[in-house]
Amino acid sequence: MADGLPPKKVNFGTISKSMVFWLLIALLSIAFYQMVSSARRDQVKISYSIFSRELDNDNISRVEITSGRFVEGQFKRAVTIDGVAATHFNVLLPIENSEGLIQRLESKGVIIEAKEPKPSIGAVFLQLLPWMVLIGLWLFFFRQVQQGGNRAFAFGKSRAKPLTAETPKVTFNDVAGCDEAKVELQEIIEFLRDPQKFQRLGGRLPKGVLLVGPPGTGKTLLARAVAGEAGRPFFSMSGSDFVEMFVGVGAARVRDLFDTGKAHAPCIIFIDEIDAVGRHRGAGLGGGHDEREQTLNQLLVEMDGFESNEGVILIAATNRPDVLDPALLRPGRFDRQIVVDMPDVRGREAILRVHARRIPLADDVRLDVIARATPGLAGADLANIVNEAALLAARRNKSKVDMQDFEDAKDKVMLGIERKSLVLSEEERRLTAYHEAGHALVSVRIPGLDPVHKVTIVPRGRALGITFSLPEEDRHNYTKEYILGRLAMAYGGRVAEELVFGPDKITTGAAQDIEQATEMARRMVTQFGMSEVVGPIAVGDREQQIFLGREITQRREVSEKTAELVDAEVKRILQDAYQRARNILEGDMETLHRMARALLERETLDREEIELIAAGKELPARAPAGAAAAGQSAAQPEAEKVRAPKVGPVLGTPPAKPAEA
Repeated sequence: MADGLPPKKVNFGTISKSMVFWLLIALLSIAFYQMVSSARRDQVKISYSIFSRELDNDNISRVEITSGRFVEGQFKRAVTIDGVAATHFNVLLPIENSEGLIQRLESKGVIIEAKEPKPSIGAVFLQLLPWMVLIGLWLFFFRQVQQGGNRAFAFGKSRAKPLTAETPKVTFNDVAGCDEAKVELQEIIEFLRDPQKFQRLGGRLPKGVLLVGPPGTGKTLLARAVAGEAGRPFFSMSGSDFVEMFVGVGAARVRDLFDTGKAHAPCIIFIDEIDAVGRHRGAGLGGGHDEREQTLNQLLVEMDGFESNEGVILIAATNRPDVLDPALLRPGRFDRQIVVDMPDVRGREAILRVHARRIPLADDVRLDVIARATPGLAGADLANIVNEAALLAARRNKSKVDMQDFEDAKDKVMLGIERKSLVLSEEERRLTAYHEAGHALVSVRIPGLDPVHKVTIVPRGRALGITFSLPEEDRHNYTKEYILGRLAMAYGGRVAEELVFGPDKITTGAAQDIEQATEMARRMVTQFGMSEVVGPIAVGDREQQIFLGREITQRREVSEKTAELVDAEVKRILQDAYQRARNILEGDMETLHRMARALLERETLDREEIELIAAGKELPARAPAGAAAAGQSAAQPEAEKVRAPKVGPVLGTPPAKPAEA
């Protein structure tokens, strides 16, 4: 075929609709016939009184009685009723005909006939209903078999969906932030378009390309772009579409998939989430003969077995390459493994520009600023920020999306939605302000840490407040000095609570901070080799539950002595970080109080305001809207419940838990 797709089949859906139409026509014809046959043009409906009078006048020649009450008859002489001369009549008896009525009719010489009731349209429909159901089921199964969709007759048919003209076309112009992956895939497309260019030097068509990367980085989008650029038949399906409860179905679908590909070669087959079918063999608890392993074995044979599959390129995507079977990853099956990693700052800006093409932007929008403020976000997160900004602008009845909409959307995606319904007492609000001020002040006083981007006591997500830091540039490695500074910053909130309110007034708000600090310190000792006592070795945890695709077990990594040494070193690092934070705050209590008061007044402080407070300078007045909001917040009575603070992804204060926690 010119388009590389399977030939068009007979549309049995249209045939079945036509049969239903003609069946309805037949039923209506039967009903119409009954109406015509049961009513003559010269027959009128009369009352029982007229019937009894004409019977007494000896003017009735014959009657037909149906169901004991419905009487149709003929007059001897025409009778004028309502201006119509009628020779035939019908009447409904008030009660079923009695012996007295029969005697009256016989005494007048009337010919009497008894008839069975005529079948109604409902009765006819009930008689035809079983045949209609059988014919409908036959048409349904026949249609499904033709389309390969009915599992009762087509278990082994693959569920691969061909790319059609109705599918929205995606090209490489719609993909950004992964230039290296685009180059590798562009070469595949050129190979499909002009194989002689590569084969003249002895090159062969790659058999498989594996896209590896974290969720949301654009692996499936890249595959759709390949489909849009290649101009060749393209079939896509998910790894979970192979395996079902029936034995042998997965292997049969793999064979059918590659048979379809060979029939339309050269073509591309895309399998999303291939780890659903490509996990390590031998990992199942039920032995090595389960359905998934049979499916994987068939996939291995089809990709590189005795029979060649020239012209069929398999593109697969996964975010779990560690669980894939080694036989699946070797050259000859997946010749290329393309890493689609998190985008850098230039990639994030390019992704934002791709998604922002569909929305009207105001003149003050700077996507480069948004890109620098979103480190660690994947392409899906950035697309969500652009979409949220457009929704916010529409909600605010704006004609264009401005920078404030992007800032609010970024905060919503990265920090969580504002919890305006959550209220705190003034005491809780004041405690949260000092907690977040402690985080921020320790971060400012320790050199080398990421600048504090925002401090807020407006609740977001699950926390009551947040101190959010942003790096000035993307980090790929972290120094020991930086990690120790982060540990001290993590304890800044707890130390501030203790210094201002006393040891007995500390709260559960530091639970997440302590958990993150403990995890970071343990990784320093056990993975990063940043402990002089333990040394530069990876000792692992004391006990682990392991699932590597081959086994599920629990094993001991280190001796008891080494485990005790690791625990002692982790505790020492955390105590040093706690004391470092305490020394910073004890020596700068005035700045801590000023920052907390500013948070209580303004609720949110940005980087410039934090730096002014840390330098001992006065804060400038805010814009009218912000000043009004701050004045309104400050004017509330102290005993009144106030709107609570925010939360974020870095250091936040989670809401207080019940007493039993």
